[in-house]
Formats: sequence, C-alpha cells, structure tokens
Amino acid sequence: MKDALLVVDVFNDFDHEDGEALLASFRERVPAMVEAIAAARAAGVPVVYVNDEQGRWDADAPGLVAAMLAEPNGDVVAPLAPKDGDRFVLKPRYSAFDHTALELLLRELEVERIVLVGSAVEGCVVQSGIDAREIGFKVTIVADACATNDAALADVALRYAEDVGGMRIADTASLPAELS
Repeated sequence: MKDALLVVDVFNDFDHEDGEALLASFRERVPAMVEAIAAARAAGVPVVYVNDEQGRWDADAPGLVAAMLAEPNGDVVAPLAPKDGDRFVLKPRYSAFDHTALELLLRELEVERIVLVGSAVEGCVVQSGIDAREIGFKVTIVADACATNDAALADVALRYAEDVGGMRIADTASLPAELS
C-alpha cells in the first residue's frame, strides 16, 4: 500500500480563542510529530503539508511558514518546517480536501492511504480523515502526534474516527514498521 503523510495545520500563530490550550498541547506533541515526519522521510513516503491559509489568501506557502515561524511561539513549530521535496497545500476550511487540489496531488502520487498528524485532532485532522475515507483513501491517524484544543473532545473524535469512520488509530512507535 502506498502512503503519504499529511501534516495538518501545524503552522499557527496561536492567537485565537483556543490558542493557549492548543499551544500547550503542541508543546507536548511536537516531538511525536517530528518523529512521524522523520519516519515518513526515512521510508521514502511523501510528506504533504496542508495548512490553513491564515486569512492571507495569497497562495504563498513559504511566506506563511516564515510568518508563523516569526511569531512569538514560532520556536514551538520550527522543528516541523518543510524540507526540500515536501509538498504544501493551503486550505480554506477544516478539511484538507475541501476546495483544495489535495486529492489530485495524492492521485498523481498513487497514494492509497493517508497518515495524519497535526492539529487539531478533534477538528481538522478527523474532518480530513472523514473526507479522505469518503473519496476512497484508507486513513491512519497518529494520535500521539496530534495536538488538541480539548483532550475530552479529542478522545471522542478519535473514537468516532475509529468506530464510525473506519480509520486506524496508531502511535509513533508503531509507525516506522507500517509505512510504505
């Protein structure tokens, strides 16, 4: 099975209603996110960043990353910065697939399964997984590599993703052995 790692909404200024909670979760989860990205790169699995356009509407992904890294908490997300060869898709809504070219990119890469990391698990991550399942992709969510605004909602969302959405829930420790 051919995989792609989707890194969802990791470039954030944390300047919103749930920003403090999300930032605290990011501080805990960034090491697992970094580990998941490294495992994908080591396995030759495409890494695709999909990030909210943050109201910029200029299609400038490198500019968005640079702006978020320059924010006061940019040091938190700096280890997640894309490398040469990584793809980047900007999104206007919760789902990585809603009004983006992501499906076209994944089909071009002949991807069968997406592996999700990022934020927030109870929002954009699970919604992206649901949409991916609807269009025929297999989905794995790496739970310990996903930040959250609310731990209780994250638990509900992950349970829904697994029990109703048919997604696999994994952790970074199991990831290297199953990526292809």
